[in-house]
Amino acid sequence: MFSLKDAPTTASTLFSAYASFAASMMLVRSMADQLIPRQLHSYIYSSLSYLFTPLSPHLTLIIDEHSGMTRNQVYDAAELYLRTKISPLTERLRVSKTPRKKTISISIDQGQQVNDTFDNVKLTWRYVCSSDQRSESQNHSLRSHNNNNNQSSEKRCFELTFHKKHKDKVVDFYLPHVFAQANAIKQKEKVVKLYTRDPCLGDDENGMGSSIWGSVNLEHPATFETMAMEPELKRAIVEDMDRFVKRREFYKKVGKAWKRGYLLYGPPGTGKSSLIAAMANYLKFDVYDLELTSIHSNYDLRRILLSTTNRSILVIEDIDCSLEMHDRQFDEQQHFVHQQQSNNRLTLSGLLNFIDGLWSSCGDERIIVFTTNHKDRLDPALLRPGRMDIHIHMSYCTTSGFRILGSNYLGFHGDNHHHRLWGEIEGLIESAKVTPAEVAEELMKSDDVDVDVALDRLANFLKHNKVENDETEEEANKIENQEAKRQKMDDHNVNKIGGGGFGRGKGRPMQQ
Repeated sequence: MFSLKDAPTTASTLFSAYASFAASMMLVRSMADQLIPRQLHSYIYSSLSYLFTPLSPHLTLIIDEHSGMTRNQVYDAAELYLRTKISPLTERLRVSKTPRKKTISISIDQGQQVNDTFDNVKLTWRYVCSSDQRSESQNHSLRSHNNNNNQSSEKRCFELTFHKKHKDKVVDFYLPHVFAQANAIKQKEKVVKLYTRDPCLGDDENGMGSSIWGSVNLEHPATFETMAMEPELKRAIVEDMDRFVKRREFYKKVGKAWKRGYLLYGPPGTGKSSLIAAMANYLKFDVYDLELTSIHSNYDLRRILLSTTNRSILVIEDIDCSLEMHDRQFDEQQHFVHQQQSNNRLTLSGLLNFIDGLWSSCGDERIIVFTTNHKDRLDPALLRPGRMDIHIHMSYCTTSGFRILGSNYLGFHGDNHHHRLWGEIEGLIESAKVTPAEVAEELMKSDDVDVDVALDRLANFLKHNKVENDETEEEANKIENQEAKRQKMDDHNVNKIGGGGFGRGKGRPMQQ
């Protein structure tokens, strides 16, 4: 039985044992330093530390802001997604706003965390900022190389923590869910760009010519609600575009390039450019305005078009007079003789090959819009489906279009139009060939809009225009009748000269 008398002996024994163990460990450490290479020390110490450290049931994914020298798409998606998951308990938030945005963007600040749940899996996001451990010279070089991206020596990342057993579900399903939600937010907040080609700029470092496009924000406010078009036509265009953007797998299944071609034709001032802006604003597609007269060869055309992005609208206005392109059949007949020359000029064949040939598959979800004032002047090869799939006639102003313009400029809504001039104007609209642009100009001539003054001015304009149209049509009929009489006399003279051997009335012009 242990007693107090034995305490000094026990303490002395324990001290001796501890001293002996400490001396042995020092000897082992000294021998290890001499026998084991110094490069392996840290590896061995970390392995021993891992063995004696209890395992955590959680796994943390580190999502850095940059992957090498480029932006990490997972980080960008997480940044957008977490805006929708901020809790009222969050203590620190970051706010920002760009000129085109209508609302203020809110995101979590450094050290803050956001909790989320997905399919009964609990997840925790944490935003972390730390100083980059690279040397100052490396950071200076990196800042110089990425000046446009505002990348600094500060390292930013998101940490996503969850239970280890849910790793596959998080990677295979949750992260794609984050991407999908972020894309929806990005599409909703996207600022549509209008790109135009600048021939003074050169190619990018890969020789693909992306730098030859300069851009500005597309400020055009046109929407399908404000377009002065027939409601049925607007509905058909919207439904066609909706169907197009949803059919990625269908186009892939049938073996067609995922693109759509529209031809807008009609007199000037009927709203062709406004319709293009409305399409871009509806789809949130960027617009590339291509001027064919600035392109000198088929090679340049391919290089320029390949530098455009997916989910965009390529616009070629006034296709009938943009460039006097050589006839396609002539190019095919002279293929072997003029092959080298055709590479050095822009031809109709070169344009068709990019629109509907092998080059058309170099890009997805693209819309090509052609405009013309004279559809009859276009080569039939351009008009067929696969190149210009939908032909949209932009007509003169109709009563439906006038009602929309009246709502836009004068505040009339629905069918409740009780003004004394309304019926008269609708009757004049049907007979007078006026464009929506002309009607809109008459309605907005005075700054302080007075309905009576505006409609009186419009009615007088329509009456004057109708008189001019009637006179023009009468003059055209006179000329047509004179031409018909002259042709009849010419036919009679030919018949008289050549009728000796054929009998009366049997003569006909000579054919070669």
